[in-house]
Amino acid sequence: MTLLSEMSRAWRRHWPHYAAEAVGIGVFMLCGSLLTILFEHPDFPGYQALASQEVLRRAGIGLGMALVIVGIVYNPWGKKSGAHINPAVTLGFWQLGKIRRADALWYLLAQVVGALLMGQVLKAVLGAYFAHPAVNYLVTAPKPPHGLGVAFAAEFVISFALMLVLLLALHHATLKKAAGWLIGMLLFLYITFETPLSGMSLNPARTLGSAVAAGHYRGLWLYWVAPLAGMWLAAVFFNKAHKGQELACAILAGCDAAPNTPHATEPPVYPQER
Repeated sequence: MTLLSEMSRAWRRHWPHYAAEAVGIGVFMLCGSLLTILFEHPDFPGYQALASQEVLRRAGIGLGMALVIVGIVYNPWGKKSGAHINPAVTLGFWQLGKIRRADALWYLLAQVVGALLMGQVLKAVLGAYFAHPAVNYLVTAPKPPHGLGVAFAAEFVISFALMLVLLLALHHATLKKAAGWLIGMLLFLYITFETPLSGMSLNPARTLGSAVAAGHYRGLWLYWVAPLAGMWLAAVFFNKAHKGQELACAILAGCDAAPNTPHATEPPVYPQER
C-alpha cells in the first residue's frame, strides 16, 4: 500500500482524531495568549500587581498553562486523540510503534494547521493586545544575553526530559493515569524557570503559528530541530532501557487503546521485535 493510499484510508477512519489535535493546539495557543496578556501587558491586572516580579508573573502563566494542559489531556476530545498537540510528542510515539505512519503524518498536519489558524484568529481578534511588544504574538525566540546555542541546548534538554517523564509514567501501573498532571507540573516549571534561556517552546507547531502571525522567523529552525530531536532520542533511549515492557497506547491520559483509533492494536506491539 502506498503512503497516499494509507493516508486516504486513515483519513476516512480517523479524521475526528485529527480534528481533536487541531482544536487542542488551538485551545492551547488561545489560553497561552490570554494568560500572557493578563500577566505581561501593562494594562492588565496581573502585570500591574506583579510589575517588579518577573518570576512570579511567569509562574502565574505557568500555573495557568499547567491547568490548561491537564484539561486538554483529560477531556473527552483529548482522550480521543491522545492529546499530543505537538509534532515532537507524536514523533516519539511513532518511534515506539504506537501510532501508524499515516496517522502520525495527519497528526503533524493537523497540529500545524491548528496552530497556523489560531495564530491568525488571535491576530485578528486580539489585535494590538496580541501585537504589544510585551506579548509579541507569543513568539518564541532566544532571550538576550543568551544566543542560539544556549536556546538549542535548553530546548533539547527540556524536550528530552518531558518525553522521558511521560514514558516512565505511562509504563507505571500507578502513575499512568496521572501522566497529564506530571506534564502539567513540568510545564509550570519550564515556563517559570526555563523561559529566560530559550523562550520555552517545546512545541514546533505552536512556535510556527506564532512566528507566521508575527512575520518573525529568527531562530525558528532550532524550535523544530531541538524538540523533535530531544523527544525522538528520549523514545529511542527508553526503548533500549525498558525493552520488554508494553506501552498500552499513545494517549497522555493513560489507557487501553479503544478499537478503531490511531492507537489501537494495529501498530507493532511495543517494543518492536528485532
